[in-house]
Amino acid sequence: MKNTLKQGSVRTIIFKEDDIWYAVGLEFNIVSSGDTAEMASFMLDQAIKGYVESLINSPIGGLRTEGLLNQEADPEYEALWKKLEKNEPIESPYLIHSFGRTLIAK
Repeated sequence: MKNTLKQGSVRTIIFKEDDIWYAVGLEFNIVSSGDTAEMASFMLDQAIKGYVESLINSPIGGLRTEGLLNQEADPEYEALWKKLEKNEPIESPYLIHSFGRTLIAK
């Protein structure tokens, strides 16, 4: 399913590397960080909402937003997502907290 300004989803991964927690939104290429998994996740949710709202309110409206809402994910995170989906072992330095999909809706 392709994302639109009215509905869609973003694949997310929350993981720890060294002493920092990261939350990644793959389709938007957004990365947030925090001292805890919960803070990184919260920051990612806020960034996703802000990203979608800025597209809704932009002068381009819905004319050219498909590419912005359905970006090609960073290859490193795409490979990590595929391993998580297949329940394959994840090598260090990643400590996975969670992964899944975040729904976006207007």
